[in-house]
Amino acid sequence: MEKKALYNLSYGVFMLSTRSGEKVNGCITNTCMQVANDPVRIAISVLNSNYTCDLIKESGIFALSLLDVECSFETIKHFGFQSGRDVDKMKDLTLPVDQNNIPYMGYQACAVISGKVLEQQDLGTHTLFIAEVTDAKLLNENAPLTYADYQNRVKPKKKVIPQDKKIVGWRCKICNYVYEGSELPADYVCPICGHDVSDFEPIFEN
Repeated sequence: MEKKALYNLSYGVFMLSTRSGEKVNGCITNTCMQVANDPVRIAISVLNSNYTCDLIKESGIFALSLLDVECSFETIKHFGFQSGRDVDKMKDLTLPVDQNNIPYMGYQACAVISGKVLEQQDLGTHTLFIAEVTDAKLLNENAPLTYADYQNRVKPKKKVIPQDKKIVGWRCKICNYVYEGSELPADYVCPICGHDVSDFEPIFEN
């Protein structure tokens, strides 16, 4: 299966944040759709390995920041390439909060949607949350960032592999999982975070 074909599906790129008591976290996700109109309901899908997923299961509330075309890779890297179990992603950031005191992106985002979870379904690698929209507002007039635009323009291109170096393994840039072996299968998916080969980098012998 050519996983790159799936990149042509129309996705957005979002920063999903939540609060459970004093615990606050956010992560990057690319799956959200409106599924009902009256009342307005949306569906979001979140990796089960994400700390944010655990907190949403605890609290049942979230804020979804719709990233815009001016969003930088550094912003996506900050919220998406490290775990809230290891670092406080909100530390040193001055972010606005919604009616549930959940921080959301006050920059590089064109809108924010607040939701209350009504149902959830375990999909194996992800959990699907069905939520009622409790609030929504525009933040600027910029166009939203699409997943295709992220892949083609925002995400850094792969480094050229030196011809004189032997590859001994591949490291996931998201969670640091290491696959041992010189060749990474084209359809390989990280067993820890679920990302595909595009998010692996080679490890060279010393």
